[in-house]
Amino acid sequence: MPKREHALTQWLTEQIGLRDFRIEPASDDASFRRYFRLTLADGETRIAMDAPPEQEDCVPFLHIAAQLGAVGLHVPMIHAADPAQGFILLEDLGTVHYLDRMNEATADRLYGDALAALAVLQSVGPREGLPPYDAQLLRREMALFPDWLLGRHLELSLDAAEQALLRECFDLLVESALEQPRVCVHRDYHSRNLLLSESPSPGILDFQDAVLGPVTYDLVSLLKDCYIAWPMVRVQAWALGYFQLAVQSGVLQPSHEARFLRWFDLMGVQRHLKASGIFARLNHRDGKPGYLADIPRTLGYIVEVAGRYPELAGLGELIERRVLPRL
Repeated sequence: MPKREHALTQWLTEQIGLRDFRIEPASDDASFRRYFRLTLADGETRIAMDAPPEQEDCVPFLHIAAQLGAVGLHVPMIHAADPAQGFILLEDLGTVHYLDRMNEATADRLYGDALAALAVLQSVGPREGLPPYDAQLLRREMALFPDWLLGRHLELSLDAAEQALLRECFDLLVESALEQPRVCVHRDYHSRNLLLSESPSPGILDFQDAVLGPVTYDLVSLLKDCYIAWPMVRVQAWALGYFQLAVQSGVLQPSHEARFLRWFDLMGVQRHLKASGIFARLNHRDGKPGYLADIPRTLGYIVEVAGRYPELAGLGELIERRVLPRL
């Protein structure tokens, strides 16, 4: 048994007092966290999180879980925690992710639930104490695209004109993000982190990196998902439906309508540059190649948006000409 798993089992038995349970891997994470499902003697299940303290701080998870639960969002209840060791015993929200059930027939209902939960997160979710989603963080995220996808994965070198093009695009995307109203941002609000669960649904996972940031970030994470894509007409209809919900919730003002879809589209470009770089980094740094298959879809969103915004045309052309053919 690996050292961390042995320590986790010891904690569960000696500190928590569990007996006669079965432990098995529950899921991997795009980080150093690991999750195990415990089946207890009476058939009840729990989830044990292993977050190695030298690589992951689980205190934000505990703090934000309490705040989100307090406003009625369905996040895992905490049964026990030992932040010093990096162990948390959680409620098991189940095994059925949104991605498992998303299809033409279910999408409107599932997204309806997820958008309703997002309105709660943005209107009454935590704000005090959240790190700011500032220009420095936005730029650091986008730098993953040239550093990890272009440089490390594809071994592409950009000439001076292409480097200047990226800088100009990054400036545009940061400006658009920072002019938006600020809300609690989950940062990974998508089909692999939302679970079909008992009411209220969805069950929400992976919220520990929440920040105070742009209102469209989580919306674009959900509707322009790196793991499943929908026709743009349908995506825009869902986005505009959420705009009305956000106005009703006091998150947005009617006067924001003229800029809303532009905010949404440009926020998506920022996120998809970041995500494509992360997928490459997961392969090369962390030995997780499974995400490479999601890069073409992720970059496809950027190409689509660039075709509708002249100021992004150069970025779209760069991706179509030099990146996509090599993936």
